[in-house]
Amino acid sequence: MITLSLAEIAEVVGGRMHDIPDASAQVTGPVVRDSREAGPGSLFVAFVGERVDGHDFAAAVVESGAVAVLGSRPVGVPAIVVDDVQAALGALARHVVHRLGTTLVALTGSAGKTSTKDLIAQVLRRKAPTVFTPGSLNNEIGLPLTALTATEETRFLVLEMGARGIGHIRYLCGLTPPRVGLVLNVGSAHIGEFGGREQIAQAKGELVEALPPAEEGGTAILNADDTLVRAMASRTKAKVLLFGESDEADVRAENVRLTDTGQPSFRLHTPSGASDVTMRLYGEHHVSNALAAAAVAHELGMSADEIATALSEAGSLSRWRMEVTERPDGVTVVNDAYNANPESMKAALRALVAMGKGRRTWAVLGKMAELGDEALAEHDAVGRLAVRLNVSKLVAVGGREAQWLQLGAYNEGSWGEESVHVSDAQAAVDLLRSELRPGDVVLVKASRSVGLESVATALLETGTEGEVAAR
Repeated sequence: MITLSLAEIAEVVGGRMHDIPDASAQVTGPVVRDSREAGPGSLFVAFVGERVDGHDFAAAVVESGAVAVLGSRPVGVPAIVVDDVQAALGALARHVVHRLGTTLVALTGSAGKTSTKDLIAQVLRRKAPTVFTPGSLNNEIGLPLTALTATEETRFLVLEMGARGIGHIRYLCGLTPPRVGLVLNVGSAHIGEFGGREQIAQAKGELVEALPPAEEGGTAILNADDTLVRAMASRTKAKVLLFGESDEADVRAENVRLTDTGQPSFRLHTPSGASDVTMRLYGEHHVSNALAAAAVAHELGMSADEIATALSEAGSLSRWRMEVTERPDGVTVVNDAYNANPESMKAALRALVAMGKGRRTWAVLGKMAELGDEALAEHDAVGRLAVRLNVSKLVAVGGREAQWLQLGAYNEGSWGEESVHVSDAQAAVDLLRSELRPGDVVLVKASRSVGLESVATALLETGTEGEVAAR
């Protein structure tokens, strides 16, 4: 973080200083909420959680070198006390972002946010120092913590924004006002919480509403292939740049194909030129993500050749998102278990089939959460798609939703041993241990709450005789 005195921080957040012998003491290190990350020069933010109260670690973090604690009560060590710790953290982030003058890029969407954010970061840091959201820390706490890692050298700040309802993205934009806003798509993720895709579009579009007008440098980057996203152009005074495979897109892809290993290749067209891209990532759905990243990079001054080179060399920076690992026996494990929604589940199945040409393919799938009244239909549709794509084996893991997955496969024509329902992750591991053959390709995917990454982990742990070790 940039250097700030405790007196300045207290003023910015409207806090009261307690047990601070020297108000001019400088915070030079990171702002952290995990006491284990506290170190010399840091500021520790003490939240009160359901099971853990950060204030209990105040003495320990100061002993580790933290300059002070930002909390809601005095703790017997140097502290800035506020009424609302979350609001104070946001105010501090807003102050730092404004002081730095960094170009802030914000993105949102129902699917692909983290993968696209990672692509944008890898492209932009070719041009200048870039700070970006680690993993999926895209909420009212993770976003300001990320912003506070920026320094005077930071040229680009790339922030992923998630939403659980109307008004959430508007709030996040108030903390860290973006100049460039990217909306990827409006899908079915969290539809049970929002009530419908129109409501999701309303929430996601708050990002473009928060942008400065075009004459002040604001740019809205919208998916030309998604009608609900494209319609957001009417909700902003910013410049609008379209990406997608549509002929009307400003940044578009032509001649899209998948390599023999399932990696997308295409001709990238931008207003400044065209260049060829072959990605290291797996699955055709990454073409849209790449185009979104290319549109951001173009807007920020990169050439088509520079963008294409960066996209061709970019990898996955976040765990459990199409992580592809080949075992010594030739079995390929695709760990995409971080999260799932209908759109990402279907994309992952198509990627599995592309990767598994001439090989047996296994789809180990679990529940897609927060689908509300659409849950039965959406799980049924995924099961049916697995059959239509000729996935060799479907293993549905878990309770009612997994049964719906298998039912969809059964109703689509999977009447033999092509699909099976198992009760939990351990049962899936046991089945796979007994039936996998060298050369098979296994996709593991479900919502985060299911924890199916344990299946992928187990498949990649081998014993002394080459057997898969189950946890």
